[in-house]
Amino acid sequence: MDKWDKKRKDLNNRLRRIEGQIRGIQRQLENGEECEAIAAQMSAARKAMDKAFFTMMSCAVSQELEKHTVMTDDMESGVEDITRILAKYA
Repeated sequence: MDKWDKKRKDLNNRLRRIEGQIRGIQRQLENGEECEAIAAQMSAARKAMDKAFFTMMSCAVSQELEKHTVMTDDMESGVEDITRILAKYA
């Protein structure tokens, strides 16, 4: 089993949740809800999308590193730490 299999599954689940959030935002718009409430939901969906993006960037960085060198546990841990920091402050 590829080390990214679980992450891919988790990412798919995250994207499904984001899809549900977007549908909810559309309903809010159709129902004429307050702009601030809609903006709050948009912000949450955007943050979720950012986290998904950084997960994919972690995968891309790891794959690129593997092309050039054997990935050690320490390097992999470093990539995950960088991804966590980027996602936290995005």
